[in-house]
Parts: sequence; structure tokens; C-alpha cells
Amino acid sequence: MPGRRLVSCPQCGAPVAWEPESRYRPFCSERCRMIDLGAWASESYRVPVADEAAEADDSPQEKAS
Repeated sequence: MPGRRLVSCPQCGAPVAWEPESRYRPFCSERCRMIDLGAWASESYRVPVADEAAEADDSPQEKAS
């Protein structure tokens, strides 16, 4: 069996064993897991999107003849 796989906790960076016994993986503790959940709930994490209004202003406008 290969060596024990360790990953870093996404919240604090502490090493976490990636195995079924690690209850909060990939987090090191319930505290780090709840901090991350709170960030999602408060919409601190966002996916960047293009601003639709800016794209509409940049497009050539059709002229009526």
C-alpha cells in the first residue's frame, strides 16, 4: 500500500490525511469547514463573468435607413 496521502486544508493550510477516517476532509476541522461554508453563504466566493452592459455598448449599432 502506498504512503499516506496528505493534502492541505483549503482554509488554514494544515496537513490533512486523505482517508475515510478524516471526518472533515479536505478540511482539518469542523471550524475550518464552517468558515468556508460561511464564505459561500455570504457570497464571498464569486465566479467572474463578463459584464453584459459593457458588451452591449461595444457592439456596432444598426442604423435604420
